Amino acid sequence: MASFVRSLVRSVAASPALRMPSRRLHLHEAYSQDLMRKNGINVPKGGIAKTPEAAEAICEKLGGRAVVKAQVLAGGRGKGHFENGFQGGVHVVDSPETAREIAERMIGFRLITNQTGRAGRICNMVYVAEPLDIIGEYYFAIMNDRKSQGPMVVASARGGMDIEAVAKEDPDAIVSEPIDITKGFTHEQASRLADKMKFSPQARESAIEQMMKLYDFYIERDATMVEINPLAADKFGHIIVLDSKVNFDDNALHRQKEVVALRDYSQENPLDVRAIQNDLNYIGLDGSIGCLVNGAGLAMATMDI
Repeated sequence: MASFVRSLVRSVAASPALRMPSRRLHLHEAYSQDLMRKNGINVPKGGIAKTPEAAEAICEKLGGRAVVKAQVLAGGRGKGHFENGFQGGVHVVDSPETAREIAERMIGFRLITNQTGRAGRICNMVYVAEPLDIIGEYYFAIMNDRKSQGPMVVASARGGMDIEAVAKEDPDAIVSEPIDITKGFTHEQASRLADKMKFSPQARESAIEQMMKLYDFYIERDATMVEINPLAADKFGHIIVLDSKVNFDDNALHRQKEVVALRDYSQENPLDVRAIQNDLNYIGLDGSIGCLVNGAGLAMATMDI
């Protein structure tokens, strides 16, 4: 069981440096949460700021306190650093003026995290969101699972931290639930997960409702993965998506025009972008020799023979 859980978690959280390059579409956290809001999923109030002045204005609308998050397509933002020496891609601020100052040190600079490599990724905007009083943090993810040949839910009562570390230290803290694609994510399954995740009686019904809505979002938006870390509970028993990562199926983008319009090409490898624009299947590898073939699997399998 422990090795099964670890393999599931690795498929969600493995470092990009260890994975084969992928063409799956990723969206910024702020854009993903806007889409979730349309599906009735609880997310914090907030807005996208592409200038320091806009960050200040949004913070003022939120009452003067906010969380300012750098929008780059990489994990580990909170522990990262910018090329200008500024530490951290996530900051809690207590005034609109501070929101502007923080945004000035983020926007237009590269953020380096444990997932970006040394070059980092450019931060062109920040997400300014309301701060919430949280009493519990959980982990919740839905992904495509080859072994069960359908969606798989992976969840834990230990959210807000590196889920791979949790899987290594305490595999029993992570639970999984395969989903029959023909039946969907049932109320019975969501209830069972809510109990295993140890939600309070006050938050249990909200948790069941939000998890089922997240599955609906996963299906309706043709996602290949929806990862929420943390899925948070407030003192009123509301369950809220605080941070999210969503991948979308490239093969279904023809029916996801709204998603495609939100794609940020500045966060992608220029060679991948050129391949996308020319409708080519492209896999970038090390070295300087290219191979143009019909059937990449056969080509790569025989390349070293």
